Amino acid sequence: MKKSVLGLVLALFAVCAAGIGAYAEEQQSTVFLMGRVERLLYGSERTGGLIERLNGVEKEMFGRELPGSIAERQNALLNFIEKGAPEQPSVLFKLAVAEWAVGQKINSLSPAVRRVEALEVDLEGTPQVDRPVSMRLERILSLLLSDTVTMQDAEVPAGTVVRGALSKTLSPRTAKKGDLVDITLESDLAVGTNLVAPRGSRMQATVTEVTKPRSFGRPAEVKISVEKLFPLGPEEIFLTVGENTKKATEAESAQMAAAGTSVVGAILLGPIGLAGGFLVRGDLKEIPEGAVVFAETADIVRVSAYPVPLGLQGMLKKEEPKPEEKKAPDSK
Repeated sequence: MKKSVLGLVLALFAVCAAGIGAYAEEQQSTVFLMGRVERLLYGSERTGGLIERLNGVEKEMFGRELPGSIAERQNALLNFIEKGAPEQPSVLFKLAVAEWAVGQKINSLSPAVRRVEALEVDLEGTPQVDRPVSMRLERILSLLLSDTVTMQDAEVPAGTVVRGALSKTLSPRTAKKGDLVDITLESDLAVGTNLVAPRGSRMQATVTEVTKPRSFGRPAEVKISVEKLFPLGPEEIFLTVGENTKKATEAESAQMAAAGTSVVGAILLGPIGLAGGFLVRGDLKEIPEGAVVFAETADIVRVSAYPVPLGLQGMLKKEEPKPEEKKAPDSK
């Protein structure tokens, strides 16, 4: 079992190494690439010499050091972790599928190694720290799923609404223009039975304007622009504010009002005009974690998705689009 899994992992790494051009074209420094690999896996950069750090990552991932130049090895690692190949999805793709299968939600804001450990604890009670990480992930998938994890293209229509929630409290007192704001997807984004982005997937917003609290009761203001969604695959889905966003926000607001929900229990961030972003204004000293925000896909986009097997399709928790009212045909 151990040799066969390691062989599969190294075969995937070879496939990824053959397609390093996409990253190489960016001409990023080896120091930057090493830091990116470590942030994806561990959440922060490690200290020490570059070669020592690269050797340590390969041993932890595969159980041994791999051949090639520093640049080739780093680019292949990034492809292996983030991009993958049609016949073998990336580590992040497979990891998200495993998390979704266990809890119908992914931990997109946590580093990959910590996510693998959490899955092992959920499934077996203890992390398998004596094995390479890539083998541990393959073992998790074999315990969970009968079929091999694959990916295929899916087309997400323009204007598809997504619902997210702030992952951390946002304060007008400390927010600065240009700050990145993490938002997590509240429902699975799927096209038919192709899972594009599971619940918990990361959405990125940027603070575009901040007005600090002022005297004479004048309120603080924070404007944010929701820019993109990171799906299962390596692509990015660009987001905007449009008519569908406005309708979804109004419907949610009406539902909250009907339920008697107070602003203490739930905050809804409303759009300030089409393509204008979102404005938080008023007497609130901070915008709490969990505040709801809507956005929509800017254009039609083709992405890599997980074709959910028949036995798992009941787990999809989609935001079903509400059908528009149809006009009755003219009577003659």
